[in-house]
Amino acid sequence: MKMAAVQMVSTPDVSRNLDAARRLVAQAAAGGAALVALPEYFCLLGQHERDKIALAEAPGDGAIQRALSGMAREHGVWLIGGTLPMRIEGESDRAINACCVYAPDGAVAARYDKMHLFSFKTGNEDHDESRVLRAGDRPVAFEAAVAPGAALRIGLSICYDLRFPELYRALGAPAPCDLLCVPSAFTYPTGEAHWELLLRARAVENQAYVIAAAQGGRHENGRRTWGHSMIVDPWGVVLACLAEGEGVVSAELDVERIADVRRRLPALAHRRADLAGAPPVPR
Repeated sequence: MKMAAVQMVSTPDVSRNLDAARRLVAQAAAGGAALVALPEYFCLLGQHERDKIALAEAPGDGAIQRALSGMAREHGVWLIGGTLPMRIEGESDRAINACCVYAPDGAVAARYDKMHLFSFKTGNEDHDESRVLRAGDRPVAFEAAVAPGAALRIGLSICYDLRFPELYRALGAPAPCDLLCVPSAFTYPTGEAHWELLLRARAVENQAYVIAAAQGGRHENGRRTWGHSMIVDPWGVVLACLAEGEGVVSAELDVERIADVRRRLPALAHRRADLAGAPPVPR
């Protein structure tokens, strides 16, 4: 199965971002991709963190969700819909950062709410997502029938989640994932230091493919994101990467490659589940 990661440099203008997403998803589908992934906040990188509150949609209803459903249906692809702000019933000052997945018929196949909220301070950057977001409370993996008689188990995560390996272990129960999705908008300094390292580590630890669609470039709000949208195989080999700017990268997901890696190095079978949650060793 061919899969594609879309890299964007999103703006404060939702209409422009949706137009760019439609064009890039069409490009990926024309290149033969059966699964296409968009980046975190593909629909909006606003001037202020609170801009996303006004944009938040009710679950299952809204222009952004309709656009995503339409893209999946028009091109007959599995669409990992990056993320969008989702409204919280009864709460007007925060939203949820949600990743919605659409099947080739346009139906919602899964939804994951970001569990780990980013916080980072440096000389000229100060981020704290908890000011405007509420964290999700459960891991989400789903089955995608990518061909007759063939289904992939796909685990969902978002950006900062990448730093928490226990989430990916949870996604691997009761069965290991074949593909891990990480739509992201890494800051330039954290991405430069850790992005590829973390993606390859998650691929190797879980012996699964990783697809990471990213924001990548200088945005109109002054922010610079790291980019380097990437697809990594279960051995940690980077199959495709786009350093910066708008575009599409693609690679083949080979289920035999997954089986071969797990057969030759059966690390998943050697896991000590009894150590999960064990207290730290006293010094």
